[in-house]
Amino acid sequence: MPTYVYETIPQFEGEPTKRFEVRQSMKDNALTQHPDSGQPVRRVPIGGTGMMGGSSGGSQTSSGGGSCGTGCGCH
Repeated sequence: MPTYVYETIPQFEGEPTKRFEVRQSMKDNALTQHPDSGQPVRRVPIGGTGMMGGSSGGSQTSSGGGSCGTGCGCH
């Protein structure tokens, strides 16, 4: 089962957020409240690891451009 990171949603200006981790099934709905305090929470998107093929080290699309396409001007 994956571990998800959540943070509390501040209820007033200056209140710090608190991050915590919860081990959940991918089928489970995201939490909406802190399990202990009941304070509203949101899931924090955290980058994961991925598999990249090829020897170039970069992601390639079928058109030969990078993952951002050709419209960005970096190709």
